[in-house]
Amino acid sequence: MGKTIIEKIISSHSGSDVKSGDIVWMDIDVRSARDFAGANVVKNYEREYGNSPVEDKKKTFFTFDLVAPAKTIKYAVNQQICRNFAKKHGIKVYDVDMGIGSHVLMEEGKARPGATVVGTDSHMNIVSAVGAFGQGMGDIDVAFIFKTGKTWFQVPQTLKVKIKGKMPEEASPKDLVLKIIKELGTTIALGKAIEFYGEGIESLDLSGRITVCSMVTEMGGIAGFIPFTEEVKEKMRAWTGNFEEVKADKDAEYSGEIEIDISNLKPMLAAPYHPKNVHFVSEYSGQSIDSGFIGSCTNGREEDITAAWRILKGRKVALGKRLIIVPTTKRVYGNLLRKGILQDLFDSGAIILNASCGGCAEGHAGLTGEGEIQITTGNRNFAGKQGKGLTFLASPETVAASVIKGVITSQKEFLN
Repeated sequence: MGKTIIEKIISSHSGSDVKSGDIVWMDIDVRSARDFAGANVVKNYEREYGNSPVEDKKKTFFTFDLVAPAKTIKYAVNQQICRNFAKKHGIKVYDVDMGIGSHVLMEEGKARPGATVVGTDSHMNIVSAVGAFGQGMGDIDVAFIFKTGKTWFQVPQTLKVKIKGKMPEEASPKDLVLKIIKELGTTIALGKAIEFYGEGIESLDLSGRITVCSMVTEMGGIAGFIPFTEEVKEKMRAWTGNFEEVKADKDAEYSGEIEIDISNLKPMLAAPYHPKNVHFVSEYSGQSIDSGFIGSCTNGREEDITAAWRILKGRKVALGKRLIIVPTTKRVYGNLLRKGILQDLFDSGAIILNASCGGCAEGHAGLTGEGEIQITTGNRNFAGKQGKGLTFLASPETVAASVIKGVITSQKEFLN
């Protein structure tokens, strides 16, 4: 019997021929902790292992992204605890100027095809967009991995999802992933890896794949893999250098196969209070909003912000409304700056912040007050996730169109 992608990756890191259901010890290529829980990783490490060196300092990293720069004394102290530990052990710190840790690890070529990556980030499985196996883990587990370079894991089953049809012109990768979540809910893929196939999803650029894979967590999934195209390989080589793609065997065994037709896909949104509460944007057309947010690990890439810019350029954010834009990384911010895109967005009335997670999980700017309504490109809209208001999840294009009108609006109104 052949192997799925996740079975191949774990087999190569455990020294054994694994299949789903097996519990193994596997080697971890990239071990990271972010400013959220990073200080606890340090405290757990020093309590258990004292001043003994980490297993491999070249594979160990800190990333500061959730509260970057620190907005409270507590976070400033926690970040400095991590910096001091890093200095003592010779560990690389991607500090508050670098952006979202998972994205930085991909851009820097640390998360690469076939690699295993862990961190204190619940969306670390986003690195499956570049063919790596990523997992978010607790601070005690990550401290153990810092010291040993290993962790135990149960090999998950894999669900095969076939995306039928081409992506319609009016639809975006965010609309696609919301459609997938609507179809899968949170139980069908629970605890499973997902392999996505079909022209509609394989045609996505690397940014679009990041959007899809960033929300596998919201499906209850472990990781999501999409076969590489030559265009995607070319973009990835700029990050990782040469690599070998991990592909599933033709006779791999899957827990099930599901087909999702996107030939009639339209702009979508997720209404409060759950990412699976998905509807057509048109169903909420005219709903008043107070603010918009474009960013997060799901939709803060250069391509995402450029898509919003195409709608906003030469137009204004509606009077009394707010738009906050947060690029994912310093590299993305710099590219947008040099192209003049940030200038145009500034002229449109957008508030542009440094590369970070932005308003996710009360991390930084962009939260809502009681009674406010926000439309955001984030990945979760649970009660309290981005403040006390109501949060709708949507694409960068829908957010841009909505802040211009001051009400939820489909991007179709602004398509040339």
